[in-house]
Amino acid sequence: MSLLELIARADERGLAASGGACLDRCLPPPEDGDEPEPLRPLWAACESGAEWAARLDAVHTALEGVAGRDATAARVRALLGGAPREFATGPLRAWAESCSLLALETHQEFDLPAGDGPRTSLRGLADGADGALSGPLVTGELRRQAEILEILADTAGPAGGGAGLRRALDLSTEGRRVLRAVMSRRARGRGRSGGA
Repeated sequence: MSLLELIARADERGLAASGGACLDRCLPPPEDGDEPEPLRPLWAACESGAEWAARLDAVHTALEGVAGRDATAARVRALLGGAPREFATGPLRAWAESCSLLALETHQEFDLPAGDGPRTSLRGLADGADGALSGPLVTGELRRQAEILEILADTAGPAGGGAGLRRALDLSTEGRRVLRAVMSRRARGRGRSGGA
């Protein structure tokens, strides 16, 4: 099943958690004084939607300083600002899809140096097109997004809800570490080039 098909079948819990997780992975490594996990409060609202709108507003505000320093963080903040305040599948589906595509774009940006090789249509990849031209970061992100949605679908309901969200959070955190390590290496490489 393609990523877009999984998004189309997800319930509001899966859409909210998947969207928030995608945005979380896009954030740059925190600087001194930054909140290390500014989107963490959203996870608590994903189970039932309780305080969803208030938590969206809180994380949007928390990212104000970060968004001023980083273009991707600014896009994350814009998506949070435009997120539906209603915790319902219809409004959340379009938002979750936008978050998914931003995460794929961010991974694609760090997959290949600028100008190296062809760029794959991310919407096509999310819809199940051949991913032969995608690099390892995009391929890993596609797999991670699908796994998160599958975990959340398999653990729907009161019995497994909390456990499913914890597993999804762990998987997302692992993905964030991978991308941030690549971001840091790229930044160090640019620093050495600039100092030469």
